[in-house]
Amino acid sequence: MAVSTLSVLVTALNKWWICPRFPIKHNHGDFEMKGLHRQRGVTGITMILIMALIAFFSLIAMRLFPVYLEHFKVSSHLESLAVEESTGKLSDNEIRKTLAKRFDIDDVENVRPEDIFIERPDRDTLIIAIEYEVRTPAFGNVDMVISFIDEVEVNP
Repeated sequence: MAVSTLSVLVTALNKWWICPRFPIKHNHGDFEMKGLHRQRGVTGITMILIMALIAFFSLIAMRLFPVYLEHFKVSSHLESLAVEESTGKLSDNEIRKTLAKRFDIDDVENVRPEDIFIERPDRDTLIIAIEYEVRTPAFGNVDMVISFIDEVEVNP
């Protein structure tokens, strides 16, 4: 008698208090869960779309990485030139030649001498700017154009 009272109590708790939406059926021994048949995983089409997006952004990253690596080289050479004490005493042509030698050593191909602008607003200030753009193919007949402007001020 105690066992049947206990089983009635457990059934009542399961049905009304513990799990009112998904009561346990004791006569069949399985769960009656409504709504689980609607849950699904990722479909094949969704998986193909996700893989296509990953491939697209990976392609763009692989095309842009060398361009930004070269830009880092350009900006680091410009900063190192600004730190040197003798830069303020150099002529414009000497500055261009110095940068051209450094770019040649580091295999910088997208900066031409015409892209280097040197300005002397007053006697004690020198401004060196490099403005250039890089065109790299994306895919097919689509190209990506990236513009860079680097500028340093030298106070001898």
